[in-house]
Amino acid sequence: MWPWMWGGWGGMGMGIVFLLFMGYCMWFFGFRGYGWPRRKYRYDPLDIARARYARGEISKEEYEEIKRSLGYA
Repeated sequence: MWPWMWGGWGGMGMGIVFLLFMGYCMWFFGFRGYGWPRRKYRYDPLDIARARYARGEISKEEYEEIKRSLGYA
């Protein structure tokens, strides 16, 4: 057979390349967590103040004071 045909060592080489490619795809999409956030979400101080105000932990005046001290108002 000629070297460029699919039989013999040429076909085996292409098979190995294909298996390596499939292994890489499995690692990339499976173990790396494709589609998941790469880092944890970090809350902004104003987000924390909003959540505390929504839960009723602080009053509106305290929320406005925090907002002013952070430079948002």
